[in-house]
Amino acid sequence: MKRYLTKSRYKLGLECPTKLYYTNKKKEYADVKLDDPFLMALANGGFQVEALARLEYSSGVLIEANGGDYQNAIDQTNQLLKLEQCVIFEAAFLYDNLFIRTDILVKNGNQIQLIEVKAKSADSLDENIFEGKRGGIVGSWKPYLFDLAFQRYVIQKSFPEFTVKASLKLADKSKIAKVDGLNQLFRISKNGDKRKDTLQLVKHISEIGESVLSDFSVDDVLDRIVSNTHNYSEDFVYGFEEGIQFLSENYKNDTKVSFPMVFGTCKKCEFKHNPTKPELKSGFEVCLMEKMGLTKDELKKPSTMEIWRFIKGKNLLRDHGIYFMSDITESLHPIEVGNGKLSNSERQWLQIEKTVEMDNSIHVLKDELKEVMNKWQFPLHFIDFETSTVALPFYKGRKPYEQVAFQFSHHIVTEDGTITHANQFILDEAGKFPNFEFVRALKNALGDAGTIFRYSNHENSILNAIYFQLLQSSEADKQELMEFIKTITNSKKESVEQWQGARSMVDLCEIYKNYYFDPMTKGSNSIKAVLPALLKRSQLLQTKYAKTIGELGISSLNFSETQFWLKVIDGEVQNPYKQLPPLFHEWSEEQLDTLVSDIEDVNNGGAALSAYGFLQYTDMNAEERKEMVTALLRYCELDTLAMVMLWEHFKEII
Repeated sequence: MKRYLTKSRYKLGLECPTKLYYTNKKKEYADVKLDDPFLMALANGGFQVEALARLEYSSGVLIEANGGDYQNAIDQTNQLLKLEQCVIFEAAFLYDNLFIRTDILVKNGNQIQLIEVKAKSADSLDENIFEGKRGGIVGSWKPYLFDLAFQRYVIQKSFPEFTVKASLKLADKSKIAKVDGLNQLFRISKNGDKRKDTLQLVKHISEIGESVLSDFSVDDVLDRIVSNTHNYSEDFVYGFEEGIQFLSENYKNDTKVSFPMVFGTCKKCEFKHNPTKPELKSGFEVCLMEKMGLTKDELKKPSTMEIWRFIKGKNLLRDHGIYFMSDITESLHPIEVGNGKLSNSERQWLQIEKTVEMDNSIHVLKDELKEVMNKWQFPLHFIDFETSTVALPFYKGRKPYEQVAFQFSHHIVTEDGTITHANQFILDEAGKFPNFEFVRALKNALGDAGTIFRYSNHENSILNAIYFQLLQSSEADKQELMEFIKTITNSKKESVEQWQGARSMVDLCEIYKNYYFDPMTKGSNSIKAVLPALLKRSQLLQTKYAKTIGELGISSLNFSETQFWLKVIDGEVQNPYKQLPPLFHEWSEEQLDTLVSDIEDVNNGGAALSAYGFLQYTDMNAEERKEMVTALLRYCELDTLAMVMLWEHFKEII
């Protein structure tokens, strides 16, 4: 079997040449990216953008060939390139051992325009998108630009008689959708081949008024990549053409490259052990054994890659060969003492010392936490938002990747300890922009008394975005809503207008990081990691939540009185998020065949984002819509209840 270096393999090799060995049709190695719900949602968005881009070229011809049928695709492409003018989708080129298929290729005489379509956004009014003020490529654009440079190189080598220019076609943040439901006009058919089975409900660009995509010429940047002015990274030491040959030869020969361990790259390696697929090997662990000489027993020792926000890990690994937590000394990583709060380095040292010493106890700045909590005023309000940003807007008049707030949950705790799931909001109606109704409902829910809590900065950022959406709107009550937003938020630092709300939301995540450390979360501060740790840790929560919410007198808008949140199996406290009922679990096979969506669970942000996208389908039947909405409401309610439990634990401590 021939192994061609494709553009996706090329990008992977730039990250780490060793990865090419693990991805080379070796199904025995785990790949955690294949099961990432956020990445899957982004991938679907990418195919939608590609379908819209093709709509701009009515004469385009799609090269259809099975994945491994390289020669057929190449023959079709070569035949079309004999024409004076043509537009080709998925054009195929093979040079030496390099094989690419392009998104869109436009030929006019001996001029070729190579167009790479990406579900990323840029502002066509911005003159410095791809290169920073210091002359280097902006990091987030680097993989896409090197990918495009690779494609241009292969085409130019295949047809030296042609002049090849290249551009990126991106979602343009300066454009607005001219029709409602733009996002839903391009769908991925269920269980289909995403590249071939995108269901297109429009036939011509005129039907949507104007595309929200724009072309961005990048030839100057690509020229600097080819001339080695820009290198991919300090770790990948090869020049552009030399690097292509290096990766191509090793991939063709199925050679495992002994590339040095690089802290950031290895930390994010996708070829790690997948707990849900224990039979698969970990390429990451194989690398550690081969490159660092570690034994299987040593692989179990805590590593520096597990430390929260450990930027120094890169230099410690590269300059001192330090990989284990136990080898870090204070001279290598000095402690910066916080002023009444845990500094980042103090949290890091707590994680290091407690992990190495197998000390499972929490660390709390009790007096400082008590002082902060004494400032909070009842009733206490706990809120959580579910939001969406997509490349192709759901609504007329909106921009690509504009924030959409479609749901919130709201728990109230009164001074006597009564817990009430008081309010919730979800606007699932297809084609209806929810943000302004969302703020109206939130304003009515929160009233004008009591401390408001969020978890992380997300809610503050969303309300800031809606503030400026209101500013540009013609809503009759926009001033009232904008003033409400200003009372419960702080403006963003880069905002032209600055404010600090008198009742600005308290970030419980910041409180958690400033005054509390629990080694059970392994450095994570996500509420998804914090909640199960709380239930394992707190005697109060264990005693309380072993009872049903009916017995406890906790109201719920989505769960029955028989719901209980402390579930123990074989002595192990179960994660409540894993207890949320799966979608359609009581449906018959006949009912399942009617589904528009393909989501199985809503227990994380990626699934919630995808679920809302599916709810925008006007042809989703009432039963499926109800099931999806119910799952979203339950998930969001658990988020705010988790915040209540965190507050209860803090109260227990002080």
